[in-house]
Amino acid sequence: MTEPEPRVREFVRALPADALPAYVYDLTALSAHAAAVRAALPPHVELYYAAKANPEPRILAALAPHTDGFEVASGGELAHVAKAVPGHPLAFGGPGKTPTEIAAALDRGVRRCHVESLHELRTLAHLAAHPPRSAPARARPVGVLLRFNLAVPGELLSSGALAMAGRPAPFGLDPAEAGTAVRMLTDGSCPQLELVGVHAHLASGLAATELAAVAMAVADWTAALGRRYGVTLREVNVGGGMRVDYADPAARFDWAGYGAALARVAHAHPDVLLRVEPGRALTAYCGWYATEVLDVKHSHGEEFAVVRGGTHHLRTPATRGHDQPCAVLPVADWPYPWPRPGTGAGAVTFAGQLCTPKDVLARGVPVGGVRAGDRVAFALAGAYAWNISHHDFLMHPHPTVHFIAEARARA
Repeated sequence: MTEPEPRVREFVRALPADALPAYVYDLTALSAHAAAVRAALPPHVELYYAAKANPEPRILAALAPHTDGFEVASGGELAHVAKAVPGHPLAFGGPGKTPTEIAAALDRGVRRCHVESLHELRTLAHLAAHPPRSAPARARPVGVLLRFNLAVPGELLSSGALAMAGRPAPFGLDPAEAGTAVRMLTDGSCPQLELVGVHAHLASGLAATELAAVAMAVADWTAALGRRYGVTLREVNVGGGMRVDYADPAARFDWAGYGAALARVAHAHPDVLLRVEPGRALTAYCGWYATEVLDVKHSHGEEFAVVRGGTHHLRTPATRGHDQPCAVLPVADWPYPWPRPGTGAGAVTFAGQLCTPKDVLARGVPVGGVRAGDRVAFALAGAYAWNISHHDFLMHPHPTVHFIAEARARA
């Protein structure tokens, strides 16, 4: 069980029943966490937030004072983030960028483009060289970081991490294409583009020591690339991938240790600006998915609590195969004249309302008892939750969204 902070617990208890399910975001906790992360990183390491993790406008606004910019991965995210936090630097990444999206990034003056293929590079060069007449003039060339599918350090492959590179994948350039890409950006044929560095997001779910090893490996590889082709590569973006442990929410990523390791990387490569792009590790802990128990059932020797909502609102347990940490918030009132369904102390599986056996939020959760009408708060719902879920399957109502400290909700 994972107990929410008292302010979260009381907020969830006070929500009217017709406001459930609900997302509850603790902006006070988010701001404090982001400030601590920024303080743990060396001053010469830039901190960008990967908006895909949670693009709620108030989440973005809370992070803005503590970050150097935002990474977006589509034209939709580009427009959304630019509106939510106007004036903040943006980096445009992601595979499969359309010409329309690339043109929009150029029109908005995106600071950095992460290029994933030779075709994408040629498209970017063409659009930069032939802007529409209505496009504002750029004061300086577009900064390009070439994303490479580099080999993942061998010692990380057995850590349970999700490898994003080092194997056949749709992400990034094959290292064998490095020479062609570098020459395209340095032969003078496209002065609107400037090669500034390398992007390499190799794996997700790494501990601080593992991620530090990745950062050093990418920085070393970038330096060797620059020497090989006689170019200066002054930026290295090592992406995100910081581990969030759903089985042990109290086990947080070691930001202090990671910051110290990045300082050693910077010492080894003093002329390089390092950039990190966490998403989940910044916002996961600030969000709760709150709902109520509709029914409690005994089935073939096991106990099930069916809750309002489910994985169509919080998809991560089904996609990642984990149990979402949660806490039962008992409710005394029972408005019906018949006995209240419930169970005593023991293991309970929390399932949703969908017509599929995969609609399970957490299995075998040890509880002190749970009854129909009780409320349940699922933790670590601040990232990759609502925005990646199949909202309209069975057409249940969408959750309400609330922000503690603002006392403001969006139905």
